[in-house]
Amino acid sequence: MSHAILAVAEPTRDGAENRGSDFAPLLRAVRARGLLERRTGWYAAGITANLLALAAVVTGLVLLGDTWWTLALALPLAVLWARTAFVGHDAGHAQITGDRRAARALGLLHGNLLLGMNEAWWNDKHVRHHANPNHIDKDPDVGVGALVWTQKQAAQREGFARWLTRNQARLFFPMLLLEGIALKVSGFQYLKRQPLRERALSAFLLIAHLGLYAALLFTVLSPGKAVVFALVHHALFGLHLGMAFAPNHKGMEMPDPDEERWDHLRRQVLTSRNVRGAALTDWLLGGLNYQIEHHLFPSMPRPHLRLAQPLVRAHCEAIGLPYTETGAVESYRQALTHMHEVGAPLR
Repeated sequence: MSHAILAVAEPTRDGAENRGSDFAPLLRAVRARGLLERRTGWYAAGITANLLALAAVVTGLVLLGDTWWTLALALPLAVLWARTAFVGHDAGHAQITGDRRAARALGLLHGNLLLGMNEAWWNDKHVRHHANPNHIDKDPDVGVGALVWTQKQAAQREGFARWLTRNQARLFFPMLLLEGIALKVSGFQYLKRQPLRERALSAFLLIAHLGLYAALLFTVLSPGKAVVFALVHHALFGLHLGMAFAPNHKGMEMPDPDEERWDHLRRQVLTSRNVRGAALTDWLLGGLNYQIEHHLFPSMPRPHLRLAQPLVRAHCEAIGLPYTETGAVESYRQALTHMHEVGAPLR
């Protein structure tokens, strides 16, 4: 994951003049507190702990052997895979290190090799999302896919896709069970868009992941148990990862492409939602529960997001800008309500 995300996250200068400086005082306050300084030691400890935990689960698989009890390890392995994905995400934002090669190496290790997810594909998609969150023409996360996000998109659906849109709110969580596999497929599909040299390395690591994963399961388990374990593991991983990302923007403001372009502060705050919680919420959601702060300062290290929150909230209140924060359950309710309303004209 490259550092291109940093470039797209800078405040825009083409907004209204009376709003152009709204972000500057907040940026100065955040810098004065040292909240943009990297926490390499914190990440080193977290990465080490995660790798040791992954090794422990693999050891548990080997020790349990060919038994259905190994399915109990699918859950902790899925949770640890999500932690791995969060590290790759943070590396792509240059939160861990400012060295481009080191950051990409972390992305390749945690994305391609450990997860079988192409970090180049994720980076391309995520760059565009950060530049224009919830923008129907520019954010790939609200483009037409299995799900749609506006009634205009819904009106164009036909056949099975029309039925899917009509029921997308109730099908959302079941569909997340397929996300773990979909991430792998999308990564392989993206290979043809990569430069030859980069493609070779990415493909090698993706194939190495599949080979090592299959070798582990089919060596320890019978073929039937291995397939079931892989399916359960990827279903839980997709569900967990999807539940970490779903509350962030779904059901929030969607900029009108035909109206005035919002400045950086409004573009990021109005389209994002924070999720309240304590240390456990921070850990389970990988810091993405501070979505507003993350979008305003994408290179801010994860442990600093909670420290920046009071500054951001106070600044938004001072200039009369809505700052949205809900509990986890309410965040999902709002997201599902939006998806239900999008499909309403088809019912």
